[in-house]
Amino acid sequence: MSTRVLILYYSRGGATQALADAIADGVLKAGGEPLMRTVAGAGDPASQRDLEINQDELKHCDGLILGSPVRFGHMASALQQFWEQTSVTWLKGELEGKPAAVFTSGSSMHSGQESTLLSMGVPLLHHGMLLCGIPYTEPAIQQTQSGASPYGASHVEHGHGKHLTDHEYQAALALGRRVAVIASALKTVREQGNL
Repeated sequence: MSTRVLILYYSRGGATQALADAIADGVLKAGGEPLMRTVAGAGDPASQRDLEINQDELKHCDGLILGSPVRFGHMASALQQFWEQTSVTWLKGELEGKPAAVFTSGSSMHSGQESTLLSMGVPLLHHGMLLCGIPYTEPAIQQTQSGASPYGASHVEHGHGKHLTDHEYQAALALGRRVAVIASALKTVREQGNL
């Protein structure tokens, strides 16, 4: 069975969905299976293409990558509401020891992308997940003039709309690949009974 990486995101204008798609490409390139999901209340285009998340899918994923547009330095309320309903998953430790990462999109360079990425990591850490970023050895992080950071993949919409720059795409690709590789390695260790 392949390594399943859940890509859970909220998108209204399509920019966050474009990042989700690039991350899914990275998961595929690493031999993983991306599972694209959105949350209740997501508008166009996410809810028209991807299924709404089912809580049971959390326990069956090998890794999770969470994405949201910037909402005053935080994730969208629909995603926050979803995490507030995961107490049973948290109590059972169903996400514990699995790799996680975050991604976001914002209207400008100073729209609150880094605080959004950091705040999205909080519920994942509470669930016992292992938070992954993008290391500075990834050239796109050092060369970008728009989105992408060591905290996670990001996109700056100003001047680009929902279309990712090459550096944003490469950083998102690297993040998907990184989580898939780590998820695969940890899955093997778990299956051997060593975790």
